[in-house]
Amino acid sequence: MLRQSMQMQATDEKILLGRLAEGDAPAFTALYERYSLKLYANILRLVKSEDTAKEILQELFLKIWEMRGQIDPEKSFKSFLYKIAGNLVYDHFRKVSRDKKLSDSLLYLLEEEYSHSEESVIYNESLELINVAIGQLPEMRRRVYVLGKIEGKTYEEISAQLGISHSTISDHIVKANRFIKTYLTSRTDVALSLIITFIGADL
Repeated sequence: MLRQSMQMQATDEKILLGRLAEGDAPAFTALYERYSLKLYANILRLVKSEDTAKEILQELFLKIWEMRGQIDPEKSFKSFLYKIAGNLVYDHFRKVSRDKKLSDSLLYLLEEEYSHSEESVIYNESLELINVAIGQLPEMRRRVYVLGKIEGKTYEEISAQLGISHSTISDHIVKANRFIKTYLTSRTDVALSLIITFIGADL
């Protein structure tokens, strides 16, 4: 029954895409209503701004309308949607980087997934990327960073465990963050793939 329902939905979507290619506005509206809420929610989780998420969603469906004749009904429209969404979110972060905020945004995203969303679709990818960066830190700095940022220990706990002062801990955390931000920013192709996967995770 479920398989039959999915097949019917897929057939219905192909019909809608065929009508969309011909410039049919109701078909466009039907596709918008089918995907917009989930897309908006996932974009919002990344950009942390309702206004920005709405702008990106609007731009996304404007592109869908402009590209309607190029959409292949035989291919996954859902995948096509979140690939474009991922590129638009990445473009947003790239613009933000002009104000030196890209690395902060990417680091925040990856640390949030690393620390709190072990069942997330992008958990393994983000974990691998951040582990590579952490692995390149000097030994003591790496231990301080893992204890404080990953395991969530307080300065008092880290100080007692490693026998170093609060100021030394702070210095290690600041320098580790700076290195990881630089590392992530220099690997924007990987960051983009994570963003695209994250957007499409709940569709």
